[in-house]
Amino acid sequence: MQSDRNQQPQLTTVSLATEQRLKNCVKAKANQGDYVVAIALLDQLIALRPNHAVNYNNRGLMYFRNNQIIEALCDLSLALEINPHLDSAYNNRANCHAAQGDLPEAIADYDLALDLNPGNIRAWINQGIAFRELELYELGLENFDIALLIGDALEDRIYAERGRTYHLRGDWNCAISDYQTALNILTSKPDEVNYFYRVQSWFNELLSPLMISHY
Repeated sequence: MQSDRNQQPQLTTVSLATEQRLKNCVKAKANQGDYVVAIALLDQLIALRPNHAVNYNNRGLMYFRNNQIIEALCDLSLALEINPHLDSAYNNRANCHAAQGDLPEAIADYDLALDLNPGNIRAWINQGIAFRELELYELGLENFDIALLIGDALEDRIYAERGRTYHLRGDWNCAISDYQTALNILTSKPDEVNYFYRVQSWFNELLSPLMISHY
């Protein structure tokens, strides 16, 4: 979760303690996947700070994870009205557009996120996926290459999604290499087991015709 330092009404010591407790609870519930409770807690945070963009961004993210896309879009757009420099809100809103199948609108919001923060690795990855969905494979690969250059964060995702892009483009050798790298990293991340199985299914899909051809 994020926090920002926008000008806000002064809170009492008791209110500040309540705010911190609520933030801790939101983070815990989000990590547990209990998005309904996280949203209810964010309702309370917004009541404490009604002009705090990050709270709307975070509630929008929880709505998105709970498959409430319309509500998520409303909150994320409101967050950006309050703070138009919040790159994570553009990334999150782009994810909503992508979930609705509006990939050009998603790509435009990813561009805005990256204009504000070129180091936003999630935006590079997500935009790369959107390019891939449009079969713009070269653009997608450029995004994943840039994400790898930025740093080690989320490298399992980058290798996996780049591998998928190579796979769909028909570059099987590069796809195999990236899938194997991603799976090796994910093996040490037990909390990413669902993503591990997704990548493994992509890898198996790639290998199946190769194995059949040897019979």
